[in-house]
Amino acid sequence: MGAALLSDLASEILIPSCSVLGIIFALFQWYRVSQVKLSASTEDRANKNGFTESLIEEEDGGNDHGVVAKCAEIQTAISEGATSFLFTEYQYVGYFMAVFAILIFLFLGSVEGFSTRSQPCRYDETKTCKPALATAFFSTVSFVLGALASVISGFLGMKIATYANARTTLEARKGVGKAFITAFRSGAVMGFLLAANGLLVLYITINLFKLYYGDDWGGLFESITGYGLGGSSMALFGRVGGGIYTKAADVGADLVGKVERNIPEDDPRNPAVIADNVGDNVGDIAGMGSDLFGSYAESSCAALVVASISSFGIDHDLTAILYPLLISSAGIVVCLLTTLFATDFFEIKSVKEIEPALKRQLIISTVLMTFGVGIITWISLPSSFTIFNFGTQKVVKNWQLFLCVAVGLWAGLIIGFVTEYYTSNAYSPVQDVADACRTGAATNVIFGLALGYKSVIIPIFAIAVSIYVSFTFAAMYGIAVAALGMLSTIATGLAIDAYGPISDNAGGIAEMAGMSHRIRERTDALDAAGNTTAAIGKGFAIGSAALVSLALFGAFVSRASITTVDVLSPKVFIGLIVGAMLPYWFSAMTMKSVGSAALKMVEEVRRQFNTIPGLMEGTAKPDYATCVKISTDASIKEMIPPGALVMLTPLIVGFFFGVETLSGVLAGALVSGVQVAISASNTGGAWDNAKKYIEAGASEHARQLGPKGSDPHKAAVIGDTIGDPLKDTSGPSLNILIKLMAVESLVFAPFFATHGGVLFKYL
Repeated sequence: MGAALLSDLASEILIPSCSVLGIIFALFQWYRVSQVKLSASTEDRANKNGFTESLIEEEDGGNDHGVVAKCAEIQTAISEGATSFLFTEYQYVGYFMAVFAILIFLFLGSVEGFSTRSQPCRYDETKTCKPALATAFFSTVSFVLGALASVISGFLGMKIATYANARTTLEARKGVGKAFITAFRSGAVMGFLLAANGLLVLYITINLFKLYYGDDWGGLFESITGYGLGGSSMALFGRVGGGIYTKAADVGADLVGKVERNIPEDDPRNPAVIADNVGDNVGDIAGMGSDLFGSYAESSCAALVVASISSFGIDHDLTAILYPLLISSAGIVVCLLTTLFATDFFEIKSVKEIEPALKRQLIISTVLMTFGVGIITWISLPSSFTIFNFGTQKVVKNWQLFLCVAVGLWAGLIIGFVTEYYTSNAYSPVQDVADACRTGAATNVIFGLALGYKSVIIPIFAIAVSIYVSFTFAAMYGIAVAALGMLSTIATGLAIDAYGPISDNAGGIAEMAGMSHRIRERTDALDAAGNTTAAIGKGFAIGSAALVSLALFGAFVSRASITTVDVLSPKVFIGLIVGAMLPYWFSAMTMKSVGSAALKMVEEVRRQFNTIPGLMEGTAKPDYATCVKISTDASIKEMIPPGALVMLTPLIVGFFFGVETLSGVLAGALVSGVQVAISASNTGGAWDNAKKYIEAGASEHARQLGPKGSDPHKAAVIGDTIGDPLKDTSGPSLNILIKLMAVESLVFAPFFATHGGVLFKYL
């Protein structure tokens, strides 16, 4: 079959080296951001301008030291609020994770009655493998490691975002280009730390587990699946909890502040304004970080499980079996080069250059990564090999596997640009939604829903083509590496995604610090581009989740020894229809949670405006802390039921109804969840940008609909408010639902295959 050009030793050096390179680059970008100072030294204060040269602004009053001090004070309040919330969230989730870790050990250990004796290997009974108890123990350990890595990814992202928001505001005084670079570098810190952290921890875990498992690679990589389960479990609670927090504050701030009181967004008189800015960091930054970490971990685990029972694992070809990790390593190098195009090679000189610069990042990273994947495939894989395909071994050429990765990579770009078309106010779909505001909120809502439904079409075709090509060439392994291809540029994707909330916070800080209208215009321009790129990021997350879930589904079917999934079987069909219902049940829970929390927030904001003398006049300060507490308490309380629904469904179905019904549930949830997630995210994004289109008044059409406070603008604000939980809570959380149920089923597959189907045994 031909040997690979890359030796085992070289691959074992290359993977950690690229991880360390990513961490070093992230720290270097953090250092560059830290050069923007938030306080003036004594020497600087003595200077006639009162500032170092890096903060000089030509506007009168722009160099007042009080403005910088105010920015620092607001930044501290946002950072402390976000840190406090995440610590509270992690404390509650920690208890849940501890209980779930015990369940993993007990369920998997019971497969062979907690026996410590070696057992015949599942896929080759002529050989002996490590006992099921070892799989139970190491799966539990990898679950905990995945959960911790996910927490660290989200927390570090939040810290850098709250570190950079005020610095972006201050740099906006020198021009939009300086502010853009600061925000983008901060996003890059998060992107590279997450990509490198996820890769390095997974690589170290594999090597540590190999010390025990030795030649039993099947058992080794089955145990590694817990890593993906831990990552996605934390991501679910981070996404749901953070989403409820941010949208409760956002809805309360908008409905009372903008619609009822007619005050600007992020006005310091609004009691919910700090909670709103905190929410951007805990939902859009920490939640998204954990989400994409989970996708990366799961796609890697799915590929490794299938590879371990293919010729890579049977022949103990280390370089070939580490192919998924080598793709991710190449991705870090490619994203590093791509980032330099935004921060060093090209300079942003005007507002209209922002969005093209961000889109260039996607195109450059995709083109470079295509070449990177080709090189990695050529040097790390033999010319021909076999891939496990539901009980048989399928012969695959290395060029076919390259096409699997490439089709996933380019499908991600297509999904990203389609998402941009439907959510950017530069194009007709969002402009049509804005135009519908002429006749009120109802027509705005109708047009927005129609846009969301229509935006599903092309992404689904792109995913369908990816699945067909990948499966035809390399069975389920092909789908797993296609998902990895879509996620291979995760560092750039996250940098673009994190840039949005950082810019949003920068605008809020400018407003609260009383900076000039010109500064706010610059931060608003950054934020508008960030809204579109955030929608692109969500598109990537949902598209990759579909491929990851299908790959995990294939691994589950193989591990549970299911030969066929027959939809005509009543056991499978009832699972299929129930699984298709779950995304709606989950969305109902998260939407209602946001609504309940927003209700309390609206009542509190109204109370403060009505009872605090001088609040509207700006002579009295609002009680920010109470609003922060409402969001925190509501999100912690409300995130448990949706989380429990997702985590308990596979356990209940697998134990009581068996693996066939569970396979139907997973397929139904995947098919239904992807459609609902894309539609919800794009509808919410379109409503948000329709509002911003009217507010910016950049075209004659937009000026006819404006200005702020006009009836069309109020209708747009209502649409934006309805869309908030769709695009930032329910939509993004659904991709975790379909992934998490699949990876959980994969981890517990031996237990379900042995002890599952209790009800059908007696019916």
